[in-house]
Amino acid sequence: MEEYRGGILENVHSGMICGVGEDGQVIYAAGDVEHVALLRSAAKPFQAIPVARQNIAETFGLTSREAALFAASHRGEVYHLEALESILSKTGIREDELLTCPTYPLNEEPKFACLSRGVAKRRLFHNCAGKHLGFLALSKERGFSTDDYYKQEHPAQQEALAAFASLADYPKEKIRLAVDGCGFPVYALPLKHLAVAYMKLACPDLIADQPTREAVQKITGWMTAHPEMIASHRFICTALLTDPNIIAKGGAMGVYGFALKKERISFSLKVLDGSEAVWPLVIAGILEQIAYSNKETIARLHALSSKEIANDNRLIVGEKRPVFVLEKQ
Repeated sequence: MEEYRGGILENVHSGMICGVGEDGQVIYAAGDVEHVALLRSAAKPFQAIPVARQNIAETFGLTSREAALFAASHRGEVYHLEALESILSKTGIREDELLTCPTYPLNEEPKFACLSRGVAKRRLFHNCAGKHLGFLALSKERGFSTDDYYKQEHPAQQEALAAFASLADYPKEKIRLAVDGCGFPVYALPLKHLAVAYMKLACPDLIADQPTREAVQKITGWMTAHPEMIASHRFICTALLTDPNIIAKGGAMGVYGFALKKERISFSLKVLDGSEAVWPLVIAGILEQIAYSNKETIARLHALSSKEIANDNRLIVGEKRPVFVLEKQ
């Protein structure tokens, strides 16, 4: 992606894109598809698999809207907080059991509302709170320890890692691990295998293990039914998930995964400077290049990020140009 101001090249966002078919083979590429990327929150749908396998939503009487938060990066809107507090109430989990650090909502409006009313920072405001609640509920239900539920060696974390490795068709022992912003283990592996894993989310018939397949169907069902819970209005994950043909989730520092159900094509991408602002135009460019039929979805992406650059007075002073070309493999 190139950005021009007054016809002068001002900024370049470089990266790589990988597209795979249902057989896991690369069919589209721009850049190095073997680039090792940290998934960050793009891993959340996979990390929710042991939670869904254990029927945590059913056990505690959670609605699908509440359960969607297990795979979400919520933005702290009122409807997010209401659902999170309902999960606390139904599971008996205390807010201080969450590892997530107290913070303010990510979205400006609820953050300003907290500041103007003198509301203190809360662990539930953290965008990963839903994921943490899922692991705490799973640990309580299975009799696992809860004071170290976030550690790499914890049995719930090991189950999540194994589930992800299976969907990615990548050896568990080869997945590199670091620590995410919220304290959870974060996975790193080649972009190609992230795309393979997202293919399984969109097309669970490709998953041989029945309990895992059924868990994935639950998770993606929650995400599709309640896209506003996965991020919020005017955010790309919600915009993409509004299309029932798409499963999508992004992570910090520019990594993104999405898949098309009917077309049985999956993509992963990494913006090397970590920018998330260019995601809508990049993904719109991908969909346009493969001639995706749902023009409304592409229009929603362009509405999130215009190709035009406006200054503070809302005068058009430049443009953004997607310059990548997907090469058929």
